[in-house]
Amino acid sequence: MDNQPRANIDQDTLWNGTGGHAWVRNQATLDRMFAGFEPVLLAPVAAGTAQRVLDIGCGTGAVTLAAARKMGGAGHCTGADLSTPMLDLARTRAEREGIHARFLRADAQTYPFDAAGFDVIVSRFGVMFFDDPVAAFANLRRAVRTDGVLRAVAWRSPAENPFMTIAERTAEPLLPPVPPRAPDAPGQFGFANAQRVATILAEAGWQDIDIAPIDVACTLTEGQLIDYIGWLGSVGQRLLSADAATRTRVIETVRAAFEPFVDGNDVRFTAACWQIDARAGHRSIPVSAPR
Repeated sequence: MDNQPRANIDQDTLWNGTGGHAWVRNQATLDRMFAGFEPVLLAPVAAGTAQRVLDIGCGTGAVTLAAARKMGGAGHCTGADLSTPMLDLARTRAEREGIHARFLRADAQTYPFDAAGFDVIVSRFGVMFFDDPVAAFANLRRAVRTDGVLRAVAWRSPAENPFMTIAERTAEPLLPPVPPRAPDAPGQFGFANAQRVATILAEAGWQDIDIAPIDVACTLTEGQLIDYIGWLGSVGQRLLSADAATRTRVIETVRAAFEPFVDGNDVRFTAACWQIDARAGHRSIPVSAPR
């Protein structure tokens, strides 16, 4: 990747710095929290087949490895991500399990994937961060064979995902402010507008576009919630430079705000997302969004 054009510089900096190391530190928490998305994402991957699967924004490898397990070693799985720390952990996990999977440090917007080199592209929250999403999805379309498919999940609106926004809202009076984000800017909720996503995919040449709302049950433990507050997201990033007293005060205040989600020793919430499906091809482009 180092010889490729440097699009998405802010994302590259984040995920090769504090953001990437925080995800590595909290890999078990994130894998448990988002485990419910694996059946959704891997539905296009047939068990025991030799499909070629590309996982965009693979992070520490959970979905890539799950796809490889489902195919039972017959398929070819590639995970692509900007983050060297996360990719290093993904490779370690694959070696530990004896799973054959390839992990690339690649900006999916610009990386020269082999033309028609994949049958299926999947992504768990990895497609909302591109500087130029049309260029990125056009590049991904070139990477799949004719009639190859895309299956991705992305967050719906912040209002529909209180678990994902409550930490930032609660910590706001206690931490330095962050600049306001434009609704369609690259970021966690950059694909909240389903019609915009459908237009991006159509302009990139994808067909049979379908964007449907899904609600996925997610869980983590009480201890993992503290790690989530202290290390992940906007609040976790800002706490890295906070003094010990501020860090303790913020974590205690934010933890109290999560009480409605606590059920005994577990923390439960519903992730309100879009399931994004499309097919590569050359016919006219019907668009359905949202359902």
